[in-house]
Amino acid sequence: MTAITAITAQNTVGVTAVHPVPGDVIVAQVRAVVDDIGVDAVKIGMLGSVATTDAVGEALDFVGDVPIVLDPVMISESGARLLDEDAQEALRTRLVPRATVVTPNLPEAHVLGTLGEDARPEELARAVHALGARIVVLTGGHREEATDLFFDGERLVEIPGERYEDGAAHGSGCTHSSALAAHLALGLDPLDAARAAKRIASEAVRDGLKSIGEGAGPVDVFGLEARLRGQTP
Repeated sequence: MTAITAITAQNTVGVTAVHPVPGDVIVAQVRAVVDDIGVDAVKIGMLGSVATTDAVGEALDFVGDVPIVLDPVMISESGARLLDEDAQEALRTRLVPRATVVTPNLPEAHVLGTLGEDARPEELARAVHALGARIVVLTGGHREEATDLFFDGERLVEIPGERYEDGAAHGSGCTHSSALAAHLALGLDPLDAARAAKRIASEAVRDGLKSIGEGAGPVDVFGLEARLRGQTP
C-alpha cells in the first residue's frame, strides 16, 4: 500500500515539476490503511519538504511497532533535487532516530553524517548510526565496488554484489529499500533481509529496461523484458 507524498512530472531524462501532497492527506492515507488492512512494515522514500517530513512522523505514531525502513532520497537518478535543503535537518533529527534501517547511498550518508568527502564508508555508516537508527545499510551504487555495508552498532558486514555497467539503474535505491522492508515484514533477520534486498536490486539493474527513453532507463524488478523474449531471468 502506498501513501503518496508528492506528484512528480518526470521521465528518464529529468524531473520537471514536483507538487507536494498536503500533510493531512498523507496522514489520512496512512490512517486508512492502518484502520482496515494493517501494517507489517514501513518503507519511507521521497519526502521533499519539512512539512511532509513532519506529516510522515505523525503517521508513524499510529502504525504500531513494526520495522521502519528509511531511504533518505535526496537526489533523483537524473540529478534533480528531491529534498529541500531545510528538510535535511528534519530528516536527520525526526525520522532517522525512528528507523529500524536507514539505507543511504554514499552522497546521502555524507549529508546525514555531516562528514567530509574524505570520510571512509565505515565512518559514514557509524556517523549515520549515531543519529539513532538501529541499523545502517550504506548502499554500494556510488562506491568503487558495488558492495553494501551493513552496520548494527556492533557488526560491520560487507554485502558484495555485481556492478552492471550496461544495466539501467533508475529506481534501484527504491527497489532496494522496498525489498528490504518486505523481507523484514516476512520476519527475516535484518542482515538476511539486507542481503536479499541487495540481490533483488542488483538483478533489477542487470535486467533494466535500457530501451525506454533517452536517459537512465528504469530497473526491471520482475525480469519483464527477459520474459517477453522467452527467457527466464
